[in-house]
Amino acid sequence: MAGMKKMSRELGKAYIVDAIRTPIGKRNGSLKEIHPVDLLGNLLKGEVKRIGVPPESYDDFIVGCVTQAGDQGFNIARNAWLSAGMPESVPGTTVDRQCGSSLQAVSFAAQAVISRTEDLIMAGGVESMSRVPMGSTINSTGNPITLGLVMRYGLDKEWFSQAYGAELIAKKYGFHRDELDEFSYMSHVKAAASKDMIAQELMPVQADVTGDGEIVTILDHDEGVRINPDLEKMKSLRPAFHGLTLITAGNSSQISDGASISVIASEEAVERYNLKPRAEIISMGAVGVDPVTMLTGPIPVTKKVLSRSGLDISEIDLFEVNEAFAPVVMAWQEEFDVPLDRLNVLGGAIAMGHPLGATGTRVLSTMINALEIKNKRTGLIAICEGGGMANGMVVKRL
Repeated sequence: MAGMKKMSRELGKAYIVDAIRTPIGKRNGSLKEIHPVDLLGNLLKGEVKRIGVPPESYDDFIVGCVTQAGDQGFNIARNAWLSAGMPESVPGTTVDRQCGSSLQAVSFAAQAVISRTEDLIMAGGVESMSRVPMGSTINSTGNPITLGLVMRYGLDKEWFSQAYGAELIAKKYGFHRDELDEFSYMSHVKAAASKDMIAQELMPVQADVTGDGEIVTILDHDEGVRINPDLEKMKSLRPAFHGLTLITAGNSSQISDGASISVIASEEAVERYNLKPRAEIISMGAVGVDPVTMLTGPIPVTKKVLSRSGLDISEIDLFEVNEAFAPVVMAWQEEFDVPLDRLNVLGGAIAMGHPLGATGTRVLSTMINALEIKNKRTGLIAICEGGGMANGMVVKRL
């Protein structure tokens, strides 16, 4: 017991020095020709320059990516690091926690820093859903989820979709189609109104398109945000998935391309490199839930990270709950009765887009940006994940 007490006193703190992202491109939009290795690698180069610490000083590069096949296969973290011209002495690893992959990458980095195993880590995520479609890792001879769980859960057909899980949640909570569409409409309204504020968390995507050495800007804003959304048009959309009645393309997150990065540092690294952290990680956690409804995880993970933080929900200023589908966030809001003006205040994935592996750190960058803009102190993040999981985190602005 004495040894455990001594170890707890020696645990460090995890600071978020920075969190930035690329603009998010629509599927087959402006970023479709950008290889995901370059999308992440160029953001990495920009962030290394922005922080000003020699790249060889980083202990690791941890990257979230869901569909690790094709252009995103063979450890994209290592490939992006090397393609960006970074020193080969720094390792890299790629993780998959579905939609929360890059928030898990940040959690792994924070755990290493808190345990004093490492001092300075770059953690982020990437997904080019235009080039590597979701599901590309599933073998044509059978869905591994179906093969592994069909007997346990009594499924009589092939595996259900996340949209089906979202529909089950909507029906459980008694949400009507109009309510889902109105929530989604407000995501676009908030994102459109926050366009200039959102720009603060973006690093534009630039490339040499013609090969003559001239660097041009490919994208400098989130491509999916509708500046003048049409609620009536959203209400007229047909269900986008077979057998469903409530879930449409309008009240679901957008299939997207993008990358995101954060820099996680120990107290020693902050002092050594004269860094100015933007936030501190107060608590973090992950949970598993029923993989049939699948997307209810933000509710228990919120309770978990709140408990570990020692804070009451009333002490949290802002909340970011990823908008995979409208009913996911609406169910969370009904459970906790959080005022809507404190939830996804700059818009969410329904408007901005959801590049799976990049979303966790995208949400983190948006949270820190919102805390600074609104002059608020604490923020809570929760992300639902395929297969019935969720990641969460509480951060404090510095």
